Parts: sequence; structure tokens; C-alpha cells
Amino acid sequence: RFLMKLNNETVTIELKNGTVVHGTVTGVDISMNTHLKTVKLTLKGKNPVTLDHLSVRGNNIRYYILPDSLNLETLLVEETPRVKPKKPTSGQIYFSPLNILDLLTAGTII
Repeated sequence: RFLMKLNNETVTIELKNGTVVHGTVTGVDISMNTHLKTVKLTLKGKNPVTLDHLSVRGNNIRYYILPDSLNLETLLVEETPRVKPKKPTSGQIYFSPLNILDLLTAGTII
């Protein structure tokens, strides 16, 4: 979720094949697929190529290099805190449908 907050930030991404991508983030999805604009793409051992837009599949990314000016504290704060599941209070027993079925067929519950 952190990466999804990087819209309009200029980042450098190194890919697993050694390619370096430098551009402005327009979006990042749940699979870490990253969409960029105003891109400079440098294939390993080649001259840089300029592109208007580029999408990088998430599983090809080795790491992101973030700008020093980025305020990490504000980006790392979660807007909606995660809700922890409630623990059963003493004396309560929870059965899954399979457990109840097992108990019924075993004759435990009438």
C-alpha cells in the first residue's frame, strides 16, 4: 500500500535484468505494477531512451530508489487502521460448519 501513495513522485526503479527506469509515478496497483510518465529507460549496457509513458510489471522490479525529499513519516501512516479480529470471551465456543456436522453424525448433539 505504501507504493500506491507515490503518485506524482519521481523515482528510479531497478529491474531484475539490470535495466534502470527513471520517471514520474502515475500509479501503482496491488501487484506492484508501476505506471510512469516522462521516462528515461536505460537498458543494461545501452544508451538511455526517453519515453512518454511506461508500465513495468511488478514481478520484474528489484527495488525502488526514492527521492531524498520524500517525507516517509507521512507516507507510512495508515489512514484506516486495520481492525483486529475479536477474540472469543471465556466460555464461548465457535464451531465451523464442518465441526458441527462431525458432531451431529457422531451423535454428540441431539
